[in-house]
Amino acid sequence: MQKGRHRAKLVFFLVPAAVVVALDQASKVWVRGNLPHFELIPGFLNIVYVENYGSAFGLLANQTFLLVAVTAASLVVIVLFLRYLSPATTLSVVSIGLILGGAVGNLVDRLRFSYVTDFIDVHFGELYHWYAFNIADSAITVGIFVLIFSLYRSGLFGKRHEQNRKAGDSEPLS
Repeated sequence: MQKGRHRAKLVFFLVPAAVVVALDQASKVWVRGNLPHFELIPGFLNIVYVENYGSAFGLLANQTFLLVAVTAASLVVIVLFLRYLSPATTLSVVSIGLILGGAVGNLVDRLRFSYVTDFIDVHFGELYHWYAFNIADSAITVGIFVLIFSLYRSGLFGKRHEQNRKAGDSEPLS
């Protein structure tokens, strides 16, 4: 039973990660080959070609070694988190797979080109314009929100709050 559970956990982790990496890399190959710049949904969504030499929002531009090192360390943390997240739900395992797939997708770009290819450009007319991003970025963002939701639903936050409250009750007042 334990071996079957472990195998299922691995499948729910690796399949989303592999799908994200494949879709991310395929989309970036297309973008780099076509150098698009067109409006997909007028006033809301453009497809563009952007070389992002930094991390999120262009932070730490031209710090490739640092960004690769941080990403590699993050991948180790993700794998350890999965390994030791014993009461993991299927949803939390899938979310960790999304995060891992996104991190790997952007790491591949950074190692190959020293930049990450971004191409999804969201804006609200002239009122608001978000930074360009890609499928890997989307997977990381969705994965983080789904993981937080999954951990919340599991009662983890409530249990921790209850432990802190009980520990506070037993301390003497000064």
